[in-house]
Amino acid sequence: MKKSTLILTLAAMLAAGTAFGQVPVNSPAKGHYTFGTILDGDTVPLYYLPEATIYSSGMLLTPKEIKQNAKLIRNVRLMRPYAIEGKRRLDKLELEIAALPRKDRRAAIKEAERQLLADYKGELENYTFSQGLVLIKLIDRETNRSAYKIVGELRGSLRAGLYQAIARIFGYNLKDTFDPKHNKKDDLIDRICISIDRGQI
Repeated sequence: MKKSTLILTLAAMLAAGTAFGQVPVNSPAKGHYTFGTILDGDTVPLYYLPEATIYSSGMLLTPKEIKQNAKLIRNVRLMRPYAIEGKRRLDKLELEIAALPRKDRRAAIKEAERQLLADYKGELENYTFSQGLVLIKLIDRETNRSAYKIVGELRGSLRAGLYQAIARIFGYNLKDTFDPKHNKKDDLIDRICISIDRGQI
């Protein structure tokens, strides 16, 4: 997901110190960033709260949709933890290789891939074809990148092409993207994820 504009703004303010006439004061609660600014001779507190996402009621599943899509809901529940863990590992890897000399990055990427396969290959082999399709969609939802693009960025276009060719043999397409605005099934998957997060299902 995209970095929060709020976080970037806050980081810039912290780096600038008192250049904007603001001074940090004690935070009233963990996670709340508090500053003081001078206004007409008085110190006025400014609070920078964590970003919140607001969903309309229409984003949640109806009871009828829950009943009609029980299989897809189950598949999303099964596959989403893998997509979230993949996002976490990808973020960590990208931070690590950014600090490495170029010549050492390939080895770090290959080791991360080896570890990922060692941890999850056995589990993922037990899942069904339809669950694999859902996982490809969820990877894009979590990372904003298709599985093909991730492989291409980390291992190069040749390796991405090889993985794509193998995937196509088994009926998968690593270039599939998550597009809830134009794809009804993607929209349903998105709403299932939102409903899970909101504790509705």
